[in-house]
Amino acid sequence: MPRWKELPDSLDERVRKLIIQLRRLKDRSGLSLVSLESKTGYSRASWERYFNGKALPPRQAVEALARVVGAEPTQVLVLHEMAEQAWQQREARSPAAAAQDGGEQAAEKEERRMAVGAERPPGVRRPIALAAVVAAALVGMGAGMLIAAPWGDDDGGDGKARTAVDSPRPSGSTGTATEGPGPYVYQLGKTYPCDVRRSRAVGGGLTARYSTTRTAILAGPGWDVVEAQCLLRHHKVDPGVVDGIYGQQTIAAVVRLQKKAGLPEDGIVGPDTWQVLRK
Repeated sequence: MPRWKELPDSLDERVRKLIIQLRRLKDRSGLSLVSLESKTGYSRASWERYFNGKALPPRQAVEALARVVGAEPTQVLVLHEMAEQAWQQREARSPAAAAQDGGEQAAEKEERRMAVGAERPPGVRRPIALAAVVAAALVGMGAGMLIAAPWGDDDGGDGKARTAVDSPRPSGSTGTATEGPGPYVYQLGKTYPCDVRRSRAVGGGLTARYSTTRTAILAGPGWDVVEAQCLLRHHKVDPGVVDGIYGQQTIAAVVRLQKKAGLPEDGIVGPDTWQVLRK
């Protein structure tokens, strides 16, 4: 295995998690950078920048890496969504950082075109559908954004408020809620109260009555994130402000909860972590 360079201290935790996972995939595969270049269509120099935190890899490169190493891409693509959000927030806060990033990524534009265009290497698929995961730079910009309507109160026990879900969906997807106070709209400084109680619905489980999901993979802002933040507080793990934004404090709280529960400490809220939160 290569001896990886220490990542810059200035990297956002969400970007750091993505890079660590990409490094693990490469280490597990045993592929060299030259091999990655030939199999993914992205140059050795580009992969060096990605693995060292100097540039954010495009989504197509992340999916291509997962494909060539034989890994299921959903989890790493969710990490990429969160890392992309953090990267955009960094650029919004610092014009100098945006200019530097532009210089780093200028040489990669042609590679991206090649990777997603007609000359794409055989077997590289277009990005898998993750519903409508939101990757907008919201925090610090104060921009309102319409996301998803919350789930209704599930205390009735008849299951009508639920939408059938066959597989985990990313939070922030639309068209899944049937009741509630209205669509989630991000407002800078807006927080939500937490009244966590045991549901009377079949199967019980804790609820803050913002969402009834047990499967959503948290990425974009929305009611699922508010629900998770309230449940984290109930479990004495502080997620910071309850605002529906899946930021660094919430991710750190999820990692602490996962550690206590003996789950993989990846900071991703999926079905297993929801099971712990609902207990």
